[in-house]
Amino acid sequence: MYFSTPLFLWYFLPLVLIAVLVAPRAARNAIVAVASLVFYASGAGGTTLLLLTCIVVNFFAGRSLEPDEWEPRPHRRTVLIGAVSFNLLVLVVWKYAGFATEQLATLGRWFGGDFPVLQLALPIGISFYTFHHISYVVDVYRGERPALRNPVAFVTYIAMFPQLVAGPIVRYREIADQLPQPRTHRLDDIAAGFPRFAWGLTKKVVVADTLAPMVDACFATPAEDMSFAVAWLGAIGYTVQLYFDFSGYSDMAIGLGRMLGFRLPENFARPYSSVTVTEFWRRWHMSLSRWFRDYVYIPLGGNRRGTGRTYLNLTIIFVLTGFWHGAAWTYLVWGLFHGALLVIERATGHDAAPAGRWALLGRRVSTLLLVVVGWVFFRAPDVGTAFTMIGHMLLPDLSGLTDIVAASVTHQRVFFLLVALVVVALPASTGTGPFLESVRSRPANALRIGVMTAGLAYSGLLVATGSFSPFLYYQF
Repeated sequence: MYFSTPLFLWYFLPLVLIAVLVAPRAARNAIVAVASLVFYASGAGGTTLLLLTCIVVNFFAGRSLEPDEWEPRPHRRTVLIGAVSFNLLVLVVWKYAGFATEQLATLGRWFGGDFPVLQLALPIGISFYTFHHISYVVDVYRGERPALRNPVAFVTYIAMFPQLVAGPIVRYREIADQLPQPRTHRLDDIAAGFPRFAWGLTKKVVVADTLAPMVDACFATPAEDMSFAVAWLGAIGYTVQLYFDFSGYSDMAIGLGRMLGFRLPENFARPYSSVTVTEFWRRWHMSLSRWFRDYVYIPLGGNRRGTGRTYLNLTIIFVLTGFWHGAAWTYLVWGLFHGALLVIERATGHDAAPAGRWALLGRRVSTLLLVVVGWVFFRAPDVGTAFTMIGHMLLPDLSGLTDIVAASVTHQRVFFLLVALVVVALPASTGTGPFLESVRSRPANALRIGVMTAGLAYSGLLVATGSFSPFLYYQF
């Protein structure tokens, strides 16, 4: 079940919201927990048992991890190591074992051997709920928040359907105070969250899904037919598609969370307006960056142990960031590419914004171009295809578009691509999602009305005709 399907929009979501409205306030967490497990099981099937197993293990681990000045618990560190190791082992086995055995099999064939390849179904959202579990046990161990005594509240945090399968990654400390009995006004929450949800649905269905066939055609072009025009159209198209798809999902998740009485953290802050790659990572998938900062980068020493160690820590973070997205060499290369850019910026002093309007404009353009090149590695089916496309991006030619790509470039797709590029070019301070949700002014009200009439109506029409696709981050 996806947010942009008729089953979710016209049946599941209305039933959940009605239950939240009419049930006693004390039943909110139970409603959200049950609905979330049903939502997950509808797509995950048997792998739901893995999620439930992880929930049970981490819930009881958290009970043993709280610091107690009156009753010292010398086993706390052992429990923490065991809980984190368990979560990482689950992630490694289900997400990376197949990739690792495939590499061993390839190596074995070089020497005439035959190594079996392990094939496991990738559980939906495993990267996200693994990081939620690790955040929970670490935050409890550090004493930043108390462990949850109520298993229903814990299931609500881990399995909350708005953010379960594609984020935002909600650190336990960010939501712990919201998990006890809510004191919010339910109708006000729905009124605030619904425009944000509608805005995200519009971004996903109207823009991202419209561009998807064109982008797919470009990246499916054989190497011998690749050209300068096809490569750049694919790279720019995917840059826009991915942003509107993932930020659209985040808007929908934040809006859904608000309708259920929770305030989830922001995940995007106009990242394509960044003037450095360092700033880009403060604006793109912010919940992932914060997670790696708090639970990996700072424990490794951050920037407190000298220049060389700082560069090493940054490289480690982006190797992990790349592989977190998927078990493929393309993600590793993409992570190393961004890690190298951050190290270069820090080493040369270019990690800060320059002074002057034209200097800012130049750095913004150059940063966006570097990000576009990086997305080619992220989207390409293999490293060879990525380098082929980038090579053609760097060497202009007059070949034009192939027949297949030209057929995919409809007037509708060109229109929405241009509109999306205009949105990308807006000032960095323009944050439509938070503006829709919280600002009380005439422009905000006008935008809310526009989104919930024209945007929502057109999105609903597209959903009804079946012209939608899964969110890109569902595969992670």
